[in-house]
Parts: sequence; C-alpha cells; structure tokens
Amino acid sequence: MDKLLILIDGNSLMNRAYYALPELMNKKGQHTNAIYGFANILFKIMDTYKPSHISVAFDLKAPTFRHKQYDAYKGNRKKMPDELRKQVEPLKKMIDAFGINRIELEGYEADDLIGTVAKNFEQDGFEVYIITGDKDALQLVSDKIKVLFTKKGISELDEYDPDKMTEKYELTPQQFIDLKGLMGDQSDNIPGVAGIGEKTGIKLLKEYGSIENIYMNIDEISKSVKAKLEAGYDMAFLSKSLATIMVDIPLELKVDEFEKKDIDKNTLISLFSEFEFNSLIGKVGNDESGLIDKVQKEYLISNDIELLIDKATSLKSLNLFSIAKSGLVSDKRLINLFVKIDEDFFNIEEKDVLKLKDVFENPEIKKYGYNLKNDCLILKPYEINLTGLYFDIAIAEYLIDSTSSNYEIKDIALKYNLGDVLSLEELLGKGKSKKDFKDLSDAQISGYACSVLDIVDNGKEALITTIENYTMHNLFYEVEMPLVEILADMEYIGISADKEVLNELKQKFDIEIKTLEVSIYEYAGENFNINSPKQLGHILFDKLGLPAIKKTKTGYSTNAEVLEALSDKHPIIDKITLYRQYTKLQSTYVDGLLNIINPKTGRIHSSFNQTITTTGRISSTEPNMQNIPVRLEIGRELRKVFVAPEDMYLVDADYSQIELRILAHIANDEGLIDAFSKGDDIHTITASEVFNVPLDEVTKELRSAAKAVNFGIVYGISDFGLSNNLGISKQVAKEYIDNYFARYPYVKKYMEDIVEKAKNDGYVETYIGRRRYIPELGSNNFIMKNLGKRLAMNTPIQGSAADVIKIAMVKVYARLKSEGLKSKLILQVHDELIIESPDSEKSYVADLLKEEMESAVDLNVKLTVDAKWGKSWYETK
Repeated sequence: MDKLLILIDGNSLMNRAYYALPELMNKKGQHTNAIYGFANILFKIMDTYKPSHISVAFDLKAPTFRHKQYDAYKGNRKKMPDELRKQVEPLKKMIDAFGINRIELEGYEADDLIGTVAKNFEQDGFEVYIITGDKDALQLVSDKIKVLFTKKGISELDEYDPDKMTEKYELTPQQFIDLKGLMGDQSDNIPGVAGIGEKTGIKLLKEYGSIENIYMNIDEISKSVKAKLEAGYDMAFLSKSLATIMVDIPLELKVDEFEKKDIDKNTLISLFSEFEFNSLIGKVGNDESGLIDKVQKEYLISNDIELLIDKATSLKSLNLFSIAKSGLVSDKRLINLFVKIDEDFFNIEEKDVLKLKDVFENPEIKKYGYNLKNDCLILKPYEINLTGLYFDIAIAEYLIDSTSSNYEIKDIALKYNLGDVLSLEELLGKGKSKKDFKDLSDAQISGYACSVLDIVDNGKEALITTIENYTMHNLFYEVEMPLVEILADMEYIGISADKEVLNELKQKFDIEIKTLEVSIYEYAGENFNINSPKQLGHILFDKLGLPAIKKTKTGYSTNAEVLEALSDKHPIIDKITLYRQYTKLQSTYVDGLLNIINPKTGRIHSSFNQTITTTGRISSTEPNMQNIPVRLEIGRELRKVFVAPEDMYLVDADYSQIELRILAHIANDEGLIDAFSKGDDIHTITASEVFNVPLDEVTKELRSAAKAVNFGIVYGISDFGLSNNLGISKQVAKEYIDNYFARYPYVKKYMEDIVEKAKNDGYVETYIGRRRYIPELGSNNFIMKNLGKRLAMNTPIQGSAADVIKIAMVKVYARLKSEGLKSKLILQVHDELIIESPDSEKSYVADLLKEEMESAVDLNVKLTVDAKWGKSWYETK
C-alpha cells in the first residue's frame, strides 16, 4: 500500500510484551523480555503490512490534562516494575535503529498523539492502522482508520473496522466514548456511573444514541437504572470527557518525518548482540521490510583429490563437514564429504573417501568443523579414525556461553554475524514432511555443506580469541577437543545388551504390574484406570475420603509429592507408588531398550552430548544412561541388561563423594579436609556433628539425614527445601544447617563469597576455568534471585566434578591407546567410567583406572576411586 501509516501505542505494546513473555535476561543481568517482544512485533508488522509511514507513541511521566480534570485519574495504577522501567530507554534506542519515528509530548498521552496524527493523515488520504492493546482506541475507527488489537500476549492482532465494531458492540465508534462514560474504565480509574455495566450501557446507547440523549429522556428509563443515572450524572459526563481521545493537539506534522527509514543495520545488530537476541540478528537487513533475504550462494567446488591432499599436507589444516543419510551407527552412510582449505572447496564422494585416509588420520593436520564427533562416526565404518581434531565451533561456543539453549550452526552464525546458512529445519523440514539428506538435490547438499564450512572458517579466529581471553585455552584444547574423539569411539563401540535378560525383566515386570493392579482394585472396591489422574483422584479423595493435599485446574493432584504425603494414610498408596515405578521402568527402559538394540552389533549405541548441560556434564540420549535408575533394587536390576561379551569383562571405576571433596578443596575448610584425610565416613561425621551424638551412636537413619544435609549444602539448599526432603519442620531444618556451618565455617564463607563474586562478575568458574553466567542474580524476582544464588554456590562444585571426570577420561583413553591395550572405554555415567576389557587385562585395567582417575587433578583432598569388574554392570556394584 503506497500510503499506509501504522501508529503503535508504545506503552501498551511494551507492557503487554513484558507481562506476556517469561523473564529474559542477558549475561549482564539486564532484563530484556519487553524489548524482545517489541522487536518481534515490529518485524511482524514490517513483513505483514509493509507500511510506507510508521510511528511509535509513548507517554511521558508528567501529569496530563486529564489529571487536572480528575485527581484520581489512573490513581489505581501500580508503579512500573523496575525490571520494565530499565527497559524503556534501550527499547526506544532499538525503535530508532529500526528507522521508525517516535512521538511523545508532555501533558498528553500516547492515545492523544495517535488520535491527532491518525485524523490528520486520514485527511491526507492515508490508510491508518493503530496497533494497541487499549480499547479506548476504538473511538478512532473510521473507513480509513483501523484498530489492530494485540491478543494472545502480542503474537496475534485482531482487526477492527466500522463493520467489526457494529458486529461486536452494535455501536458506532463515537458511541464507544459514551459507553466508557457510562461503564467507566477500571484500568484508568475512570469512575463511570456506579452500577452501570457494559451490557446496560450498550442497551441504553442503542436506544438513545448518546449520554446527552439518555439524560434528555431519563423519565422513559426504568426506575432502578434511572436512579443510578441521576446519582451518577456528574461522573457520567466527567468520565466521557476523560475517555475522549484528543484529535486536535497542536502538533507540527510533517508527513516525511513519519516515513519508514532504512534500518541502521550496525546499530540494531549491536543492540541485539548486547541484548543477546541471537535469533533476531539474522532478520536485520537493508531491504525495506527489514527481513533478510535468503541468498543461495553458488560455490565453485573441486573434485581434485590430489590437489586436496597437496594443500592439506602443506597448510596442515582443513575445514571438514560430512553429509550422511540416516541409519545405524555401524552402517556406511556417507553421501558426500566436503572440505574447505584456504578459499578452495572440495567434494569427496563415498567411492573416493579412502583415498584421504592418510590425511584424515594425520594428527599434524588440524581439523576444523561443526559437530566433528559426527564426522568421526560417519568415517568409522570405512575404518578411518579421524584425528587432529583441533576446533569445533559448537564446542567453542558452548564454552563461551554454556547457558545458550542450542548451538546450531545458524544460531552461531547469527550471533557473530558470520554469514548466511540454513538451519536443519529450514533445510529438511519438520514433522511428517521432514526429509532425509538423501532426498535433497546435489545443489542443496553442496550449498548447505559449503555454507557450514564458510561459517566455521569465518568464525574460528573470533571464537578462539574469546576462548583465550576467557583463559579457557587448556579446557578447550586439552579436555573438550580430545573428548570429541573419545565420545565418538564410545558411541561407535557401544555396550552389549542381553536381550534375554530384558525379556525376562519384561515378563517379571508384567506379573508385578498385574499383581499390583489386583491389589489396587481390591482396596478401591472397583476397577478403574490407574493411569488417569482424574479417576485416581476420585477413588482416593471422593471414595476413600483421604485428605486432598493439592488441586489442579482439572481436579485433584495425584503426583509423587502428594502420594508421599499420604503414604501412611492408606495401604493403597504404597501399591500405587510401586505400580508407577514398575510401569515407568517397563515403558521407558525395558520396552525402550528393546527398541534401540542395534540388530547388527547386538549393542546399544547411546549418543553422548558435549554441549547440553550448563555445568559441563556429559549427557546421553537413546538411551539416557544417566537416568538408568539405581536407588531402588527393581531399578538396579536393569543393570543386568548391560553385559560384557564372551571372554570379556566390564571394569567399573567410580569416584567416591567427589562433589563433597571438591567442596572441601574450594572452601579450604580444615574440618572437612581433615575428615576426608582421615578416611572417615563423611556422612557419619556430619551426623555426629550436626545432630550432637557420639560417632558410635549414629544410626542408619541419622547417617541418611546427614547425607541429605551434605548434598543439600552442595546444592545451596534452604531450610524449606531440607525440611521437605527430611519431613521435618523448617525450624529443625534451619538448626541442622546452622550446626553444619558452625562445624564447617569456611563452607559458609565460601557460599557467601561465591555469591558476591558472581554478582560482581556476572559469572562463576570451575576448578579449571569453565565459565557459567548467572543473570538470575540480577533479577528482582525473589524466586529467580534465589535460584541464581543456588546456581552460584553449586556450579563451581558440580562443574568441577564434570571437569575432573572429563580429564580422567582423556588420561585413561590416552593410556589405553599408548599401551596398545585391547580394553576400550565404552561408558561414562555420572562419576563412573566403564571399560570393556579382556579377561587377561581386567586386573591391570582396574589399577589403571584407579591410578589415572585419582591423579586427574591435584586437590587438597585425596580423590578416591573404587574399581571392580564383573560380567554385567550389575555385578560391578
């Protein structure tokens, strides 16, 4: 549309964005949710409506003419939250960078500015769209002026023209002012006529047309309504005046000042980078709408293998990215392998990949890439072991910012402005229509792969510099990058799974589940769906009369917390708890594991992830080995499934209380260090100190409670949290925590100091310098701030434990390799490592594990490791 003016109520949109979106903060602790929501709606407006002219109107702090008319005007409004107030000026800077006009004038509200501009531009032949969340604007609707209301927070707009007004309210825009005069407006503290609501107001206006006409014909109106109108005469006309938007403010309006200007790309990108709106950076462009064009770059790609080998050998580096079809990890799945050296791109087809074996296995040739573990795995079935893994852009970005939600190549490219690349979703689609790489054309595959290589090449220098500036050189090059090869090996080798044991467990669990169902039905006096919270709630609380602990929107809550609180109220509760445990084990683990055993290898090949957890811990999927249950015997039985092949053993080594030992070291608490140095049981000592009982009188229950205190302290637990965990009062829980800190005063000092340091620096670090930003500490929200404190206390401990196990993995892997042992590192779970070892090596490997794990780092407290072997994972425990 050649002449389209969009007017935005800045305050309305800003407030709606703030309250509609969850709390967002950048690493500096700066709140950004209102800015983020506003930016998104601006992009949407530009893209959808492509206005020729646009302006955002804001209120100012100064009183307006309405306050002079009525002192209590907007008197019920709460003060703007600090978290929002601090976003106002940065938001205005962002609007300016968008090339959008802003208007604000002391003594007038944004509504009045919008009304005046809208009516003036209407007379000049413009179409005008007003975007707001305030219904007052409906009085401005005309054939040329439409009002677009934000709804569903800010994600959708509801359009009002005169026809929609008539359909919705059966009133004209002018009558909407009269309606406000009658019914008032609670949000602006406009009183209206007491007792007259929207329904009555609309009825009166449909019959009499206006407030003035209503009062002229007041004797025709029913007694009760008449009495209210008579009593509210002054307020009716005052309210109408307050609700009337001014359309004749003396403004100097120059049409060209409202024209949509070009985006100030550099400023907007800089602001988005500061706010950490990485997903929005890519939308910034120089085109009129401000949306970036997807430019499909054409690459000149060579198939000259000899030239590739010569360049790689002479330059000692290459950028690598593999494209493979989906399938089993043991399959040969390569479609094409792409390499960039200097400014040259190469495409290696599957038939030629072995010609590059020497290049790929040469540790002197540095390999740069994105998700290099994937390249390692794709090449393994071709008996190529990729070495010299020097730089993975995703892992580098993970170290720089471990709190990011993902590390996809597109997000990294947007954050650092490294160039254009499609996301996997844009390339392959999603849901039922999702494609495989084998379904793409050669041009699509090569275009995507080369753009990934470009991003890696463009970004490596900047990210490596940042890592050096963050003093994470050793962490990156000596721990994280060596782990890529290790995790690829572990994933490719997998762990043997005994299908027969799984089927036996399935039958056993089926019998247990059916037996529990019978018992539950007997206690209930009827059959019902135990898995239905609604039906279970009816049985427990309506039929059996148990006390309702918590309710949800749909009825009674029957979650684990509720069942635990009811455990001593009725025998049915324990049966339901057991039933849930068995059904969870059956569906998630027994059935789940049966589905993912590789039919060719008979092994489970879990996928290990380096860039998921904020603490640095390695995680795994398909299956999540970290979640294999161990607390209950029925869960521990699942470990019988994981076995060693014939003539082989599983050697398992596990750190003892590593997080508490790290706490003793970083807090430098003599009491805690002394307890570990003597080799005493730390939980028994804690029980003795905290509960004031002699060591020889510490019961199993007291030791268990002390264990909860020990590990609770590590996680920054509160008296409320500890009281819930132990089923004690908050006062008693507080005494326990106070006693603990009295016994170990330097632990308390550490907790206080680390929170203060995190507030000042914005982040905390682990033993070897892994960094985690904690913006939550800058929140004014009590819950978020307390979360930030707990993260500050716990991250250095838990993150250092993650560092230690990773360092140990690197050392163990190097020893196994350098000594030519047949034993293979196959699994890492929490604080334990598992090696598959021949019978002849198992004893030596157990000693090797213990030696390397205990010497992984030098602490004030000795690290201790228990190493055992067995034919199954279960036997090693």
